Amino acid sequence: MARAIWNGSITFGLLNVPVKLYSAVARRGISLREIRESDGARIRHRRVAEGTDEEVPYEEIVKAFEISPDRYVPLTKDEMSNLAPEKTRAIEVLDFVDLGEIDPIYFDNPYYLGPADGAEKAYSLLATAMEKSGKVAIARFVFRNKEHLAAIRPAGGALTLTTMRFSEEIVPPERLSDELPSEQAKVAKREVEMAERLIDSLTRSFDPGSYRDEYREELLALVEGKAEGKEIVTAPAPEEPTPTGAPDLMAALEESVAALKGDGRKAKDGRAPKSKAAKKKTASRAKAKSAS
Repeated sequence: MARAIWNGSITFGLLNVPVKLYSAVARRGISLREIRESDGARIRHRRVAEGTDEEVPYEEIVKAFEISPDRYVPLTKDEMSNLAPEKTRAIEVLDFVDLGEIDPIYFDNPYYLGPADGAEKAYSLLATAMEKSGKVAIARFVFRNKEHLAAIRPAGGALTLTTMRFSEEIVPPERLSDELPSEQAKVAKREVEMAERLIDSLTRSFDPGSYRDEYREELLALVEGKAEGKEIVTAPAPEEPTPTGAPDLMAALEESVAALKGDGRKAKDGRAPKSKAAKKKTASRAKAKSAS
């Protein structure tokens, strides 16, 4: 059974919908510890005052803003507490917008919203109305002592809430003006058409289950093998092609499209066939696993 991590209400106009917030993500990262290699002793990190070996108790530590190298403006716990946003239980809807208007760069962490006890009808009303309108609600709420902007949208009869980054947190692409291609990097019409053909050949319906965290799977296999006392043989890294200067774009595009055609354009599962380098990498991984 899912456990709610926050309780509140969605408010807009005179409508108030009590809801519960649930995490929509189960982190699958692997937590690794630090130990001393010689005897396996666990490594512990201490809070030590710079320039000394004196460990500082947590209650003596305060936040500070660095105004210049080694010059700080300290902020007491009371000052930080007074600056914290007012804790409310309201998810205040500010606007309704089209999802296509929101650049994905603004999205942060996803959650589910479920109805609080007795609020099932109001919840269903809001979810159904939003589904029919095709709109996304932009809202503001306080969560974990921080004010968040959020996008609320329906998905399969449920409401999802995704926290968003504020506009001042986004680095505008103009900041990269010196790094982006100049006017001299224009491409020919035929090159664009060939690139579009390559994109079309690699296009398929999005299936999130077809993408796997291969690094995590291989790390788990390595840990399990070592825990069982198996001999681990490290496969040689696949050879990387040696750069030979600027690529011939047209030749590379034509070769890529031809390779897809020669391999049935796509594999049976709809994916584009693997490149030679990818196949070699997969073979190396398989060899290492079999040896373990």
